[in-house]
Amino acid sequence: MSSQRNLPQSKEALLKSYQTRLKDDVKSMLENFEEIGKLAKGESDNQLSKITQCEQDTYEMQVRAANIVRAGESLMKLVSDIKQYLILNDFHSVNEAITANSQLFRQTQADCDKKLMKLRDDMAADLYDLEEEYYTSVFK
Repeated sequence: MSSQRNLPQSKEALLKSYQTRLKDDVKSMLENFEEIGKLAKGESDNQLSKITQCEQDTYEMQVRAANIVRAGESLMKLVSDIKQYLILNDFHSVNEAITANSQLFRQTQADCDKKLMKLRDDMAADLYDLEEEYYTSVFK
C-alpha cells in the first residue's frame, strides 16, 4: 500500500474502482450461488402448486446462473483492465528490467570480445610460427 501513497489521485481512484468492482462481482457471484443452493433444496414457503413452484424455481435458477456468468465475465474484464494498467504504469520495473538486461548483454559482449581477442592473438602467433617454419624449412 505504500506505493499507492505516491500515486496521483486519478491513479489511486482508478485502483479503488478496481477494488470496488472486484468486491461487487465476487459478492454478486456468492449471493447468486447461495440462492441457487436454497432453490435447489426447495426451502420456499409459497402456496403455489409443486409444478408451478418447480417451474418458477427453474427460471430463477437460470437467471441467477446468468448473473453468475455476467459477474465472471466482469471479473475477466477487470483482470484485463488491471493488466493494462500495470503495463502502462509500471515504468519503474520496466526500466529496471531494461537496465539489468543491458548490463547482462554488455558483460556478455565484453566476454565475447575477450575470447575473440585471445583467438586472434593465438591465430597470429600460430601463423607467425608457420611462416617462420616455412621460410626456414629445407623442403621449399
